[in-house]
Amino acid sequence: MTASNLVPVPIPDGVAALIGSCMPAGVLQAEIEAECAAREVLSFRAPFCNEDRADREYALAALARANKVLGAYNPGLVLLPR
Repeated sequence: MTASNLVPVPIPDGVAALIGSCMPAGVLQAEIEAECAAREVLSFRAPFCNEDRADREYALAALARANKVLGAYNPGLVLLPR
């Protein structure tokens, strides 16, 4: 049996709010910060100037901090910049 690739399906806002109400506030905040930091990391493209390199490293550090909280709660929530 082969595993099929799952297609991400958007969930309704009410369902997302219900899921979020079951999680601690710190984890929800870390999830938001991780998504923003991962998006910011992807906005920088090589070659980097000094300011871009510093901003990218700051975004990577923010992503690492958020992932530390997410990983402690549930390792499946950790985000990677793609």
